[in-house]
Amino acid sequence: MARGIVAFLAPLGFTMLADGLAAEPTVLRLGTGGVGGTYYPIGSLIAAGLSDSTAPGACAGAPRCGIPGVLAVAQVSNGSVANIEGLRTRSIEMAFAQSNVVDWAYNARARFEKREPARDLRAIATLYLESLHVVVRADAGISSISDLKDRRMSLDEPGSGTLDDAREVLRSFGLAEADLSPEYVKPDLAVARMLEGRLDGFFIVAGAPVATLREASPRLSFALLPVDGPAAERLLHRLPFYSRVIIRAGLYPGVPDTPTIGVGAQLIVRADLDEHLGYEITRALWSERMRRLLDGGHPKGREIRLDNALQGISIPLHPGAERFYREAGLLSR
Repeated sequence: MARGIVAFLAPLGFTMLADGLAAEPTVLRLGTGGVGGTYYPIGSLIAAGLSDSTAPGACAGAPRCGIPGVLAVAQVSNGSVANIEGLRTRSIEMAFAQSNVVDWAYNARARFEKREPARDLRAIATLYLESLHVVVRADAGISSISDLKDRRMSLDEPGSGTLDDAREVLRSFGLAEADLSPEYVKPDLAVARMLEGRLDGFFIVAGAPVATLREASPRLSFALLPVDGPAAERLLHRLPFYSRVIIRAGLYPGVPDTPTIGVGAQLIVRADLDEHLGYEITRALWSERMRRLLDGGHPKGREIRLDNALQGISIPLHPGAERFYREAGLLSR
């Protein structure tokens, strides 16, 4: 068993002790989302970029890269709400979450109104803008959100930010959750049920293009519903964390430009994370190695840019992240 551990850790660059065992790494667990969304694939890339490595070809000619002694691991989860709970219970050290859900948790609003404010949350960065996809079967005869009454729609699993977003959108269009025939499953299972004729569609908030939809497109003919007009205006006025987004034509076969709403995807940690480690996480996030991983690993990765790192952040920055951004000139000294 010891040799197996050494074989796994040695290529990552962990130092060897005199007795031949690898030094125990600092493990950073990153809460992401379902495998069919955007959080998990992006989280896997970021975890790889944070992890200490001496693997051949991993460091663009440098002998070592990543954060020394750190092994980051992307974990599948139910999404934003579950990730914040994971931080609170210390089952993870880092998390992806929607900007609105982060603010609600920090200030004990909306679905967190009966909880203590999560004042120990700290931000590392805003990564990219997530788009609400309201996906329906092309042959279902559904052309607007208002048409969803009595339809079989998945609103995503409890613990997801998507479920909260779906409820807010329905409310703005004069519908309640009970007006639908709702189910609560992740996108990959929702697609399977659509193919079987058991679902008319589903909601998902994720960076476009969503891998599950791209992969399903040869087998499933689907449309995206627009989220616009007076109902969307009311939503944007009531909840300023949302913004206008266009899901561009060409991201999904046969789907034209579709107006919808979006929220920022953020990387967050706890306030008690070591300040130097927070600095190193932020430094590695914006390193050249991470840039190559993100640009080559996922279409949404190319949108993760340092210039946007502080957009839409409504909670305090982690001190290590704040130090990095001051050094980078994004914050005044």
